[in-house]
Parts: sequence; C-alpha cells; structure tokens
Amino acid sequence: MEPHYYHVNVNWNTERKGVMCSPELTLDDNSCIEVATPPEFPKGIPGIWTPEHLFTASVSSCLMTTFLAIAENSKLDFKNFSCSSRSKLEQIDGKLLISEIVLEPTLVIVDEKDRVKAERVLQKSKAACLISNSVRSNITMLPAIITG
Repeated sequence: MEPHYYHVNVNWNTERKGVMCSPELTLDDNSCIEVATPPEFPKGIPGIWTPEHLFTASVSSCLMTTFLAIAENSKLDFKNFSCSSRSKLEQIDGKLLISEIVLEPTLVIVDEKDRVKAERVLQKSKAACLISNSVRSNITMLPAIITG
C-alpha cells in the first residue's frame, strides 16, 4: 500500500482559540472546526472542541469506520452502531498525556443468532483500527450488543 497523507491547517484567532481546516475537506466555511484550550487549563474556554476531544474522537470514529468495513465484509446484519468514548488525561513522569481511552460501542443486531459474529467483528475492529494502533494510550473496549 502506498503512503497516504492528510493535511490540517490551524490558525490562531484570539485568546486561546483557533480554527482548524483541511484543504481536502474545505467545501465551505462550515467544514472548519473551532478549537481551543480546554477549560481545565489556565485561560481555557468551555464549549469548544479541544485537542483532547479530537484525539478521543479520532479513536472512536476510527473504531466505527473500521467496524463498518469489517461488518460489510463479514456480511453482519445490524441495525445500528453507536459509540460513547472517554479519555483520561493525567500527568505521568512529569508529562501530560492521554493515558487511557474507553470505548463503549453499542451494536444493535437484527438476529440473536449473529451475536457471536458481532462480538468477533467488534474485536477485529478494535484490533485493526489504525488510529488505536498508532497511539500509546491504553484502549479498552466495553461493547454492548442488543438484539432489536
């Protein structure tokens, strides 16, 4: 596989805020994201996406997109996939880092007979997620599979 490159530009606005865009994604002004220092830090701003939220979101969204590909290839019949996630920021050896990410996917399957396949697809998805494989945070998955 050839290398792929992804470009992101961040420009500071004011205070501890900036705007993040990608030349590959920018179709209009709505495709950019305002980012800021989290409110837990000095002069942080509540209510705006932070690098910590984006980091957590990249792991969670990668699990979803990996799941969708593996589920399709496995012919898993499902009605819905959603995932809650949370990360833990702490100081270790004098450095701040996201030490842990907990993923809580909820998968609604069509038929109970697919439960084992669904579990296998979720586990494969976690193992194959390229973002999870690229970070050193401990990543835990606590899946819920519901028949509906």
